[in-house]
Amino acid sequence: MKPADTVRQFTVTQDDDGIRLDRWFKRNLPQIGFATVSKWARTGQIRVDGGRVKPEDRLEAGQTLRVPPGGEAKHKKAPRPKRELSESEIAEAHAMVIRETPSAIVLNKPPGLATQGGSKTTKHVDGLLDAFVEDEETPRPRLVHRLDKDTSGVLLIARTPGSAATYSKRFSGRSARKVYWALVVGVPEIREGTIDAPLAKQPGTGGEKMHVDEENGAMAKTRYRVVERAGMRAAWVELEPLTGRTHQLRVHMAAIGNPIVGDGKYGGQDAFLTGAISRKMHLHARRLIIGTPESKGTGGKLDVTADLPEHFAASMEALGFDPALSDASPVRDEAPERTPAEKKQAARRHAKQYRKDRRGERKSRTTSALTAKKKAKTASKGKGKGKPRPDRRKK
Repeated sequence: MKPADTVRQFTVTQDDDGIRLDRWFKRNLPQIGFATVSKWARTGQIRVDGGRVKPEDRLEAGQTLRVPPGGEAKHKKAPRPKRELSESEIAEAHAMVIRETPSAIVLNKPPGLATQGGSKTTKHVDGLLDAFVEDEETPRPRLVHRLDKDTSGVLLIARTPGSAATYSKRFSGRSARKVYWALVVGVPEIREGTIDAPLAKQPGTGGEKMHVDEENGAMAKTRYRVVERAGMRAAWVELEPLTGRTHQLRVHMAAIGNPIVGDGKYGGQDAFLTGAISRKMHLHARRLIIGTPESKGTGGKLDVTADLPEHFAASMEALGFDPALSDASPVRDEAPERTPAEKKQAARRHAKQYRKDRRGERKSRTTSALTAKKKAKTASKGKGKGKPRPDRRKK
């Protein structure tokens, strides 16, 4: 920025295209308050392409903005200083990157790492974002959405204030599509559907836990689909949140009787499987599809997937699940599209596994039915044993 004691000329960047004049000052010259901006606009000291302008007028990329000298408010906070990170922290931040665009940095957040800090949380994604600030002219990247600490997967970071505003609108307007993978205990009775259950903070938990509240809860909807199942023991499901409530996916799956594997908070001890299955949370933000600021008006979208964490991949293998069966799998640019023969082969494997599961289920039901029938027969034989037979003669 130019010294404040001279008239300054600024060119509106693409990142600020469509922004209001007063918002432009808040974003680019935060030391100048709204009252000063209003006064300058009223007296004609602020000019856009030589013409007068109002605080609520919107700017266009390429326009020239004239700003008079002075106007800095002494009470305004200084810009946040860059946090000094260790070499290991910088390496950790860059190791999470799976895609970079002019407007975004897309990370694959590992499980166990919080998105933001708290009273007892000192290590988090937000604290590592200074690793992407190259110099004083580079704006600090910003979070535009979040994942739970134990949830892994796609996390989008906006590079600039303008792209942060655009992406935030995409998320709040529900135009962004998010697909999660989860392993759940048992198998949902209906293989595909929508869970519509309002959610609210559970009293007595300090807001740390949510629950279904039909009367006072906020609307919450989740679309789900069972991709594969391991008998009746567990299932692999795709989850797509249609709203963005806290812990929504976890509460909804527990509400239909199929808690996410490893989610003791909402599933209790029933959320853990025995054997080789990890006790960690099995919820992963697999895919994100979202419109980008640079593709404004063209319909272009950012489409990115995140690899599974080690424990999730191991559980998938242990349960015999084939990752290729999900629609949220082949979206990398370098991944070749499967041939018709490969698709048929995958479909045959899926059908074979499904028939195997059904045979096991039918066998289990038949065995249970025969056992029940045998018990009933045994009980009927012994019924009345040792008791005198009733006299059925007419009197």
